[in-house]
Amino acid sequence: MKLREWLNSILSLFYPRVCAACGEALLKDEETVCLKCRYTLPHTGYELNPENPLAQSFYGRVRFHAVTACLFFAKSGKVQHLIHQLKYKGNKEAGVFLGQQIGESIKDAPLFQGIDYLIPVPLHPKRERQRGYNQSLMICRGINEVTGIPIGDKYLIRTAFTETQTHKTAEQRFKNVKDIFEVRFPEELKGKHVLLVDDVLTTGATLESCAHQLENVPGITISAATAACAGN
Repeated sequence: MKLREWLNSILSLFYPRVCAACGEALLKDEETVCLKCRYTLPHTGYELNPENPLAQSFYGRVRFHAVTACLFFAKSGKVQHLIHQLKYKGNKEAGVFLGQQIGESIKDAPLFQGIDYLIPVPLHPKRERQRGYNQSLMICRGINEVTGIPIGDKYLIRTAFTETQTHKTAEQRFKNVKDIFEVRFPEELKGKHVLLVDDVLTTGATLESCAHQLENVPGITISAATAACAGN
């Protein structure tokens, strides 16, 4: 047995590798999410439907070229566990995995062709220090691995530290994120197609607030993709 394999086997006794979706032990050749969960994740198929329910929810609010969420989110389900691992348990690889799922879903989808930059929804620096990373940036890295689309994480910043959106009403969510984002280097985004990326789409308040700032860039086309949305 090679030294690295031996060390990994010893480490696994004290820090077992488990599936980020179901919590069961991973087999030797499995990474982040077990094969069973990979094949049973609830994909939406929204990337192929320009008038999917998420896209319709933004009508009259913001001008998105296309909107999708890769997976359906259900309380206590596998997708919720993945998101929880990403946001609260320091599992960056869960974010990369979710991004890979988005990447696979959009790489050949007509609505999502010609994207110039992936723009993660930014965290305030204080929140990012608390968490250790921006979960949306981890998702972007997974999308980039599959599609090769460059990440433009310098173009959008959050200017105010706000309370978490969890447990807020729809109205409170919109007020909480109103006018808290700012576009940087707008001249580099002129005429570009950008994909806003976030973890979960609920009311869409955060994506809407980001998009309203980006809309001020001449000739820009804005699409949005999240790892998950509420189940059907």
